[in-house]
Amino acid sequence: MKNSNNSGKIIGALLIGAAVGGILGILFAPDEGSQTLKKITGKSDDLTDSIKEKLDNFLEEIKEEMAAVKEKANAFIENGKAKA
Repeated sequence: MKNSNNSGKIIGALLIGAAVGGILGILFAPDEGSQTLKKITGKSDDLTDSIKEKLDNFLEEIKEEMAAVKEKANAFIENGKAKA
């Protein structure tokens, strides 16, 4: 689980860095205000979709790890019953 926690922190930091970099790039671009607003809106939609996708992948990994732990626990219990 420690590995998953570190992965989550890294993914979060990368997403935040990408968002900040994208917004700063758009704000310093030589476009009209309305064009800049459209770009920011589009980037925020892209970022939202990206975050949802990363979160879904992260949750799927957690479900798989939990299933593996449950399977090992059941095998351990069955082994204990067999020895008893």
